[in-house]
Amino acid sequence: MTTYQIIDAGESRSFPAGDAFRAAASGSGDIVVYLGEGATAAYRSDASKTAVLVELGTECLGVATDEGRGEEGSNALGFARFRVGDGEPSNLIELVRQPASDPVALEAAKTLFEEAGFEVSVCADFSGRILDRLIRPYYNEALAKLDEGLASASDMDLTVKLGLGYPEGPIELLERTGLHHHHDVTQALFEVYGTKHYAPARRAKVAKQRLEQGS
Repeated sequence: MTTYQIIDAGESRSFPAGDAFRAAASGSGDIVVYLGEGATAAYRSDASKTAVLVELGTECLGVATDEGRGEEGSNALGFARFRVGDGEPSNLIELVRQPASDPVALEAAKTLFEEAGFEVSVCADFSGRILDRLIRPYYNEALAKLDEGLASASDMDLTVKLGLGYPEGPIELLERTGLHHHHDVTQALFEVYGTKHYAPARRAKVAKQRLEQGS
């Protein structure tokens, strides 16, 4: 089994306190994993390690490692375990590579997560992860159609579940996991890409405002 060391840099969305991945870490190892909201700031390069893994939110890995000429890359890789709001983290790890990332480091990182029981997808270093880039416009559209009166929230959720086989409809999922979290992710993506399908939906903005007001 691959040995790895965790450097705690704040609250982790991928591996919260008590997660089995945390419990299996050792005080040293061939791989260093920076966990938490401050992971990109805490990151330090270490060429002696097979791989250095940095937990990401919506930001690019380049925020931690720097960038240049489109040739950046080393043994440092980014990662995020997909999770919607306050819902349980999923079994998917999105592994972020740069143009010249070390293939040995990439393979070691995939092996580490697969040994821990996760499915791994590899993506390039862009703001936002694969699933957020794909599903956030879908959630926004569902919220917009609710405002337009296309159908009730219950009927839209039921239609998606029966028609597409989804276990949960978009409105009930966002309500369960926190509309304010959807606001935060879409706002970050909108600031980077500026396209309307990432602009936070009205209901997400209201949820964020109510949270900030302590309602």
